[in-house]
Amino acid sequence: MAFVAPPGYQPLYNPTIPYVGPISGGLRAGMSIYIQGKIQHHINRFHVNLQCGEFDGCDIAFHFNPRFDLWDKVIFNTFQNGAWEGEEKVKKMPFRKGEHFELVIVVNSEGYQVKVNGKEFHLFQHRMPLDRVCAIEIGGDVSIDTINLIGGMQGMGGGYPGGGMGGMGGGNMGYPGGNLPVMGLQPIFNPVIPYSDMIPGGMVSKRTIIIRGMVPYQADRFWINFLVGGSRNIAFHINPRIREGLVVRNCQIDGSWGDEETDLNFNPFQEGQYFEISIRCSEEKFKVYANGQHMCNFHHRLRPYNQINMLEVGGDVQLSYIHY
Repeated sequence: MAFVAPPGYQPLYNPTIPYVGPISGGLRAGMSIYIQGKIQHHINRFHVNLQCGEFDGCDIAFHFNPRFDLWDKVIFNTFQNGAWEGEEKVKKMPFRKGEHFELVIVVNSEGYQVKVNGKEFHLFQHRMPLDRVCAIEIGGDVSIDTINLIGGMQGMGGGYPGGGMGGMGGGNMGYPGGNLPVMGLQPIFNPVIPYSDMIPGGMVSKRTIIIRGMVPYQADRFWINFLVGGSRNIAFHINPRIREGLVVRNCQIDGSWGDEETDLNFNPFQEGQYFEISIRCSEEKFKVYANGQHMCNFHHRLRPYNQINMLEVGGDVQLSYIHY
C-alpha cells in the first residue's frame, strides 16, 4: 500500500513551475505554508500567490514577489477586482542566486508573517478575508522541492509520489488505517543540533513524528533516538551512515546494544539532499517512511513501548522542522 500523509501534512514534491493548485478546506489562522526550493542563477524574479481561485485574473489575497535587479527588493501586494492595490516594498533580499531556501508563511489573525531561512522577514497585514483563499500559485525563475501546509485539520489534498493522486487537490486523505498524528501541535522550526526534548504525550500507538532536514556535504553520520527518559534506554535508534551508505537501526537496553538491522527498501540520505521521514508507531513496530516511500520497519524490542517519551537527534545533519 502506498503511503499517504494525513490531512495537513501532504507535501507536494518537485512541482512543475508555474504551478497552481487548490488548498482543500482553505486557510485559517494558525496554519503555515512551508516552501522549500532553490533560486536559479539567472533569476529575474519569482512569486508566490495565495489566491481566491485557480484561474487567470482571480483575486489574490497575498502576493509575494522577490525581484532581483539593480535595486533588489521584495514586493507584497493584493490583486482585487481586476487591479493591483498599494505595494509594500521591502528593500532587502533574503534570497541568494543559486542557493536553496526555506520560506514559511505563517497565517495569523493579523496577517501573513513571512520567514525566510528561519528569520523573520515581513508581516503583510490582511486586506481580504482568509476564508476566500483557496489556492496557491508559484511562478518565475525558481525551482521548488516541496510545498507543505501544516497546522490544520484540512490538508492540501494530494499525496506522496505513488500515492495515487497528483498535486495538492484530492479529498480527505489519511494514513493507512486512518491513523492520524496528534493535531494542533505546531512544528519546531530549525531546531538546534544536538536536539533533545520530551515527546508531548509520549509515544503511543498510531502516533507519527515527522522530521525534515538536509544531509550536509562532507557528512559522516547522524542519529535519531527514541528514548525512555528515566532509564535512558534507547528503544529505537536510526543511524544513517552517509559514507558507508547504510542506515543502521538498533536499540540499547541497560547500556548494551542489540543486533543491528541494515536492510532497506531504499536509502534517501545522501550528501546535499533534503529528506523528510515519518516515524509511525504501531502495536508491533515502528514504520519508517522517507520522502513518501516506505523505507523500513523496526519491531519493538523494549516493552511496553508507551514508556518512550523522549526524542534526540544528533550528528551531521541540519533540521528544518520536527512535528510531533
